[in-house]
Amino acid sequence: MVLAISFLETPLKFRAPGITVPLGLGIGRLVFRALAIVELSLAVALTAALTLDGRAGVGAVVAVGLLWLVLVVQVVVLRPRLDRRARFIVAGGSPPRSRLHLAYVAFEMVKIVLLPVLGVLLLIEVSS
Repeated sequence: MVLAISFLETPLKFRAPGITVPLGLGIGRLVFRALAIVELSLAVALTAALTLDGRAGVGAVVAVGLLWLVLVVQVVVLRPRLDRRARFIVAGGSPPRSRLHLAYVAFEMVKIVLLPVLGVLLLIEVSS
């Protein structure tokens, strides 16, 4: 989902005929709100499964902790600021340049690395 939405759908959306920046931002706000809900739900489910199973090694626990850190920073710090900025632009405003989006993308890239690492760690632990 991270790859599909953040690195495929989002950039392509703004290249589609008839999509203005305000329209694209309005769509993006809805998509990323839904993504946050799904990601947090999956993180809760993963954490519960690992806790109930009790076999997670240190590496998996650290990876899950880092994923939680990334999600919390995105949901609590970055998304509200990006959402305010998007609403301002949709309303016709022209804010100064910001690096918030680059920070968000950097955190998405961290998730792209952590998720497969976590998967491999869990496979190794389950097969041991």
